[in-house]
Amino acid sequence: MSEGQQSEIQAVAPEEAEPKASGYSWYVLSVLVVVYILNFIDRQIVSILVVDIQADLGLTNAQMGFLGGAAFGVFYALFGIPLGRLADNWNRTKLLSIGLALWSAMTVVSGFAKNGAQLGLARMGVGIGEATASPSAYSLISDYFPKRQRATALAIYSSGLYIGGGVSLFIGAYIKEAWNVAYPGGGPLGLVGWQAAFLAVGVPGLLVALWVLSLREPKRGAMDGTKVVTSAHPFRDFVYDLSTIVPPFTLIGAARRGIPALILNIAAALLLGLFAWAMIGLTGNIPQWSAVAVGFYAVFSWATNLRARDPATFKLIWGTPAFLCTALGYGLVALAAYALAYWTAPYAELVLKLPKQELAFWLGASGAASGFIGVIAGGRLADHLRQTNPAGRILVVMIGVIGPILPIWIGFTTENTTLFYVMNFLAGVLGSAALGAAAATTQDLVLPRMRGTATAVFFLATTLIGLGFGPYVVGQIADLAGTMVDGKMQGDLRMGLLSLIGVAPIGVVLLFYAYRSVPTAEATLLERARAAGEPV
Repeated sequence: MSEGQQSEIQAVAPEEAEPKASGYSWYVLSVLVVVYILNFIDRQIVSILVVDIQADLGLTNAQMGFLGGAAFGVFYALFGIPLGRLADNWNRTKLLSIGLALWSAMTVVSGFAKNGAQLGLARMGVGIGEATASPSAYSLISDYFPKRQRATALAIYSSGLYIGGGVSLFIGAYIKEAWNVAYPGGGPLGLVGWQAAFLAVGVPGLLVALWVLSLREPKRGAMDGTKVVTSAHPFRDFVYDLSTIVPPFTLIGAARRGIPALILNIAAALLLGLFAWAMIGLTGNIPQWSAVAVGFYAVFSWATNLRARDPATFKLIWGTPAFLCTALGYGLVALAAYALAYWTAPYAELVLKLPKQELAFWLGASGAASGFIGVIAGGRLADHLRQTNPAGRILVVMIGVIGPILPIWIGFTTENTTLFYVMNFLAGVLGSAALGAAAATTQDLVLPRMRGTATAVFFLATTLIGLGFGPYVVGQIADLAGTMVDGKMQGDLRMGLLSLIGVAPIGVVLLFYAYRSVPTAEATLLERARAAGEPV
């Protein structure tokens, strides 16, 4: 085993019968759902406030896309990697509690922003805090639920995404309107409605963090019949992981591995820098492409370090095409989902001219209901298909790619309000069905000690690709397709949203390969781990 590897795993005799989830397991899951609801309220509340923030701070659609996407997503993804490793080795309930307190506090800070730069920095802080959530929660759920129930449990947890996203629209619209009515010229400290909304949703998370702290830490690997020995120095390892992913300290990490590694690292930085320079020249958006370049460079640095430090984990994640195609395929589902979640409310307000509170109620309720129905039904269907087909879950992920195409086309070309709401609901049901299936597939392709890291890599796809590009691309295309109205450029949000259909063919190709390769990857899991030096 290579020096610095975080934990060891030893096979033990299997139980005569597979362990069952206890009542306390379901209680923990319910608490985690509440945490995830708060996670997405704080993340998605920007959507219903887009028009107000734009008017107050004078930002373009592309700039708002950055604030709703890469400003949060890049930092969420980068810190998710070392925090995922920390979740593999330290107390997960404590880590989750600290993260919840941090992102809630930074949501409050968002409410005091006076310009786009300040709001962007605050959203970066929210991303860092929220990076603790899913690595900790996925790992906890995998140790509280047996494999046969895991997709269902993960799907239930993931329902918090849609409930929180939906509730955020209603809460944001209500608080913004109520505050502006009560204080038409600005309230205490000069705060306006959209700022008050951030404060109102941030404070409750500080209290829930104490509730999370009361949860019991489960025994790692018990549900899989394995014994896991964690690192004796989790925080030393965490600091080391930070040094491998935060520029410019990444150069030091590369130099430790020798001159060839340093040259490769510098070459990657230069290539990504040239890419960012070219894209900035095309779009004029410095923050977006700088964040994307830094994000991908940092991930490259971390992955190459992981390969040298923990070859077994690297082999089962980065060296497994089935894992990567599943994660990237779902990442494109997430790209469309995040873009729709962010821009549908502004579209309804600006294009269909619907009242903010009305659209917030219908889109919020629709988003919560469709997401909950889709993710639960998708998780159950994925578990059912998995019983007879090792790659059955991938079929459910494909539903998330192909299913929303027609509803998106109809929903964003119709002028009929009812049809718009119905199509938005259908797109939500079909798109959300993929999450539990994709998450469970990636968890099954690694060993128990690697689950937190695997979750962090899985969420790289949903954040760097999905969240990092989805809201921005729609905003950028809307700006490019815009027209002059009364001397001002007005973006074409309809064109921006319809452009999402273009990602479907790429997703289908990736998932088709995953469908063909997942059975072999899972069947050879232990063999490939041994070949990489894992003592199993």
